[in-house]
Amino acid sequence: MARMLLSGDEAVAAAAFDAGVTLGTGYPGTPSTEILEAFSKLGGKAQWSPNEKVAMEVGLGAAYAGAAVLVTMKHVGVNVAADPLFTAAYTGVTGALVMISADDPGMASSQNEQDNRHYAVSAAVPMIEPSDSQEAYDFLIAAYDVSRRWKIPVIFRMTTRVCHSKSLVSRRQFPAPPAADFVRDIKGRVMIPAYARAAHRRLRQKLAEMAQWNETSNLTVRTAGDKSLGIITSGISYFHTCEAAPQASFLKLGMTYPLPLNAIRAFAASVDRCLVIEEGDPWMVDALLAAGIKVEGKAEPFRFGELNVDRVRRIINRDTSPEPAPARGKPPQLCMGCPYRTVFEVLRKLDCIVSGDIGCYTLGVLPPFEAMDTCVCMGASLGVGLGMRHVLPEAQARRVVSIIGDSTFVHSGISGLVEMIYNPPATGHLLIILDNGTTAMTGQQEHPGTGRTLTHDPTGKVTLEKIAQSLGVKQVQVTDPTADPAGFEQLVRDRLAGNELSVIIARKACLLAAGKIREYERRAAEQCTTCDCGDACAPRGQ
Repeated sequence: MARMLLSGDEAVAAAAFDAGVTLGTGYPGTPSTEILEAFSKLGGKAQWSPNEKVAMEVGLGAAYAGAAVLVTMKHVGVNVAADPLFTAAYTGVTGALVMISADDPGMASSQNEQDNRHYAVSAAVPMIEPSDSQEAYDFLIAAYDVSRRWKIPVIFRMTTRVCHSKSLVSRRQFPAPPAADFVRDIKGRVMIPAYARAAHRRLRQKLAEMAQWNETSNLTVRTAGDKSLGIITSGISYFHTCEAAPQASFLKLGMTYPLPLNAIRAFAASVDRCLVIEEGDPWMVDALLAAGIKVEGKAEPFRFGELNVDRVRRIINRDTSPEPAPARGKPPQLCMGCPYRTVFEVLRKLDCIVSGDIGCYTLGVLPPFEAMDTCVCMGASLGVGLGMRHVLPEAQARRVVSIIGDSTFVHSGISGLVEMIYNPPATGHLLIILDNGTTAMTGQQEHPGTGRTLTHDPTGKVTLEKIAQSLGVKQVQVTDPTADPAGFEQLVRDRLAGNELSVIIARKACLLAAGKIREYERRAAEQCTTCDCGDACAPRGQ
């Protein structure tokens, strides 16, 4: 095949398609979002799940049935998927399963800077890290080979720079993978304690075999250079280091867990100074020092943010002087005309204590609104808001509002709503769901509340107000806050003054997505002239 200029995300999608991956599942989250979108455009079967845990479970089921599966998410999404991931390491897979963890050093679009290399050790699954788009392609193929050979899920860790940077990629052709076929294995798949104990021993044996394989695999590359400086590195840090110290000797690791400790020990012994260059936590340094290998890591200030060539030079030179302040950029803000603006204006005017969530509306924390007091993780707005309602003096408790977006509510807000019903505060509570008809923050992807699939085709639709009503919330109002701002303000005042549990769904389509939504609905209406689909074909409020 011809060489193509691809981002790391696009290269992963191309590799998955060329390798015959049967199913791609995931939840949109920058910097991983484009993987499934690109995979779908190539002709692969891809679908958005309500959240990462469900995506992992669907992928795991397909892999139990012998299929090759790709599961995508950003780094914080792995927290949500961790429950099935940890036990999937015990059960293994029949086909092959690769889980993308797209980490975000520097927090370009995230609420934390967690380093998911720790997950490989905790979950006891192998981890592979590419450095550029060509490696994203080649290493994904290798990840499926590892998964098939040892019947185990593989974490494929990328970072923002690898996901979004573009480089030339040469694609290849591969034989078709085996067809899906379920083979019963009760002792291997049903993790009751009696079976799980044996599974844990099998898992540790697999890791020992993979560690031995990694010693001489083509994912472990040693490059001879000046013996006065040897550098162990992986991922995008490799290219920064090559530019910063082209004369050095290198040991570049593609599979970073389990580590090839013998190869590393031999490399460290062959150079005068052995330095580990890694982005994020001193994860590799700690592991090598614990193994008795004499290596040097970076100073603490370089733990934060992305590395670049200048920062790597400073690490090499042991330069810990203050770094230049980054150039100030224009702070993000809600789009002019965004329906969220009306909501935040009201919340600020009423001096509400706002328990917020993850989405475009998180920008309500910034001027001119400054109308959000907490933001922790997807779905936390309800639990955090309820916690404050339970303990604050009544005057303050009545000011507490939980606010969440439509996609986030489906992702992990429903369980919080169940908590609101089950353990209601004495003052009641108010939840505002901001329903703009799309997953706007990550690029206007669909979710179960839109009634459209990843490819924007009609499908079953989750109706938010019906969920609230079915759970027992008696006061559920759907309103367009921009149509009557004064009326919306009065509605919020009334709900805060009462002792009832209330849900207000502020429904107004995202301005950037409204035209597309109308076109999707027009096409759906043309295809659906005689059906009994209920709300699935009903136009959304514009």
